[in-house]
Amino acid sequence: MPPKDGRLVVVSNRIPTGATPSGGLVVALHEALSARGGVWIGSSGAPREVPASGLYEVGQGPYRRLAFDLSMEEHETYYLGYANSVLWPLFHRRADLIDLQPGYAEGYLAVNARLADAIVAELRPADVLWVHDYHFLPLAALLRARGVKNRIGFFLHIPFPAASDVPALPQADDLLDWVAAHDVFGVQTEADVQRVDALVTRVEGDQQRVMAFPIGIDVDVYREAAGRPQVGAQIHRAPDQKICLGVDRLDYSKGLVHRFEGFSAYLDQRRSTDPRAIMVQVAPPSRGDVGAYQDIRDELEMMAGRVNGRHANFDWTPIRYLHRMVPRDDLAGVMRLADVGLVTPLADGMNLVAKEYIAAQDPDDPGVLILSHFAGAAEQMQEAVLVNPYDSIEMGEAIAQALSMPLEERRARYAALLQTVARQDIHWWTQACLAALEDGAGAVAGAV
Repeated sequence: MPPKDGRLVVVSNRIPTGATPSGGLVVALHEALSARGGVWIGSSGAPREVPASGLYEVGQGPYRRLAFDLSMEEHETYYLGYANSVLWPLFHRRADLIDLQPGYAEGYLAVNARLADAIVAELRPADVLWVHDYHFLPLAALLRARGVKNRIGFFLHIPFPAASDVPALPQADDLLDWVAAHDVFGVQTEADVQRVDALVTRVEGDQQRVMAFPIGIDVDVYREAAGRPQVGAQIHRAPDQKICLGVDRLDYSKGLVHRFEGFSAYLDQRRSTDPRAIMVQVAPPSRGDVGAYQDIRDELEMMAGRVNGRHANFDWTPIRYLHRMVPRDDLAGVMRLADVGLVTPLADGMNLVAKEYIAAQDPDDPGVLILSHFAGAAEQMQEAVLVNPYDSIEMGEAIAQALSMPLEERRARYAALLQTVARQDIHWWTQACLAALEDGAGAVAGAV
């Protein structure tokens, strides 16, 4: 066991370059590193025509930040290719969308090997490594092959794939070794733990542990943002209108087309005396260079036009679709205003929008969260209205239920959900993950 005064070495896809990091996860990692001292290693961001050959310092502060560059070819093979056209669809139950191209696997492994060499040069014997997400699945195994004995933890922010889907990966046998190389392999849910256990049947020794740590949000920060005057207060709606809100990156895993179909099913069964609900969908661009994302964008735009063409009136457009980024504080204000929060992915590691929606609500007059069974958040947030996003009729009925729910029931559901979200927030998550990594078996009070 390394001494407690060893540095924390964090590895993530991107490294924050600003003086003041923003976003719940980034802030949590920043606080952990600031308190303990250490190193944050990550990609510099956009690919470069002439990338730097190794790690280099960026920014200043209480810990070191070391960036590495990607070449144009590495961006194509490692990032857009293997990470996001092979691993992402596989881990999100869409093996049919895997795009296997020559050079993808080689590029992915080459970047991880180059990073492993750089980490070995920086590592001290007492350091503890905390590696984040699917971009670096083989990193620990590569470090072990280079003689690294330090404790290495991993956290997977996306779902773990079903054992039946893994054979679609040419490196399926390697995936077992990648997982087993970590002292702690952290996932979002108990369902993910079971999926890992179903796959990893040959782990050397008994030190490696697979554990669930549902990631949270900074509740106080989000509640404060939601309470300030925001663009949400400027959304025009008639007195008899209700707002259903969706906030998602434009990704096929988010079930956006299915959500539009569910909202259309609600409109089909809506009585003339019911409120004229509008659905506001914020879906900023995501990985537009990947063909599957271009397809989902086109399909979603066609679906929005079809629903509006069928149900709109001169003074009522049912779907308002924003294909652009919206500042977080503005989103918090819109969430507070929304009568219904729609979080209906087909597969999601956690989905923090569900927790942000609850944190943003007015306790005296809260909205209703409609949550997919397939979101990791559903394990914790059972008081939401849970739905099957593949069933448009059920989705439509859930929207009708939410829009007509009595105030007393809305308050009861909200109070229970807020208690869960506040208890296992982003600070609990950081402490639980690091305690498991540093203190050995049985060290995590409150881990699920």
